[in-house]
Amino acid sequence: MAKSRPLQGIPTNLSLAQFEQCVWPHLSKGRRAPAPKLTLHVIFNYILRVLYLGCQWKELR
Repeated sequence: MAKSRPLQGIPTNLSLAQFEQCVWPHLSKGRRAPAPKLTLHVIFNYILRVLYLGCQWKELR
């Protein structure tokens, strides 16, 4: 019987180094908006988590 490889999931939590290398160069930063309370790295990880796990209908309001 052939050995099966362990499943590799979709990355839902990028490290800061991965974010700065792969995502940050493609983002543009607004000049007139107030400073965000969360970093773009944290926001991006939240978006990845919601895309991977989904969310309930009541959370979409």
